Amino acid sequence: QVQLVESGGELVQPGGSLRLSCAASGISFSIYNMGWYRQAPGKQRELVATITSGGSTNYVDSIKGRFTISRDNAKNTVYLQMNSLKPEDTAVYYCNANVGPIHYWGQGTQVTVSS
Repeated sequence: QVQLVESGGELVQPGGSLRLSCAASGISFSIYNMGWYRQAPGKQRELVATITSGGSTNYVDSIKGRFTISRDNAKNTVYLQMNSLKPEDTAVYYCNANVGPIHYWGQGTQVTVSS
């Protein structure tokens, strides 16, 4: 049974930082490409950042320089370090694991940036 469990979302003030975690089980984590997506109220889910099985990263322009994706294959976990948070970063953040046509999703963690 595949599980992706996100954690770390909470209410934070503008300019603050959070680190999201996604713990995977039931998959050979090291061969999967991992990603973080987000969905704000009334908007479509969008890609935030990805990291390949080989460690290459990619970011959406709106978060470049503020967010960092990383992975720890020994812990089967992918992280999203978010700095200089803005109100427009408010969304439910989802973890994705994919290899070829296979995709798995977590249930999401809420990030709210507000004063």
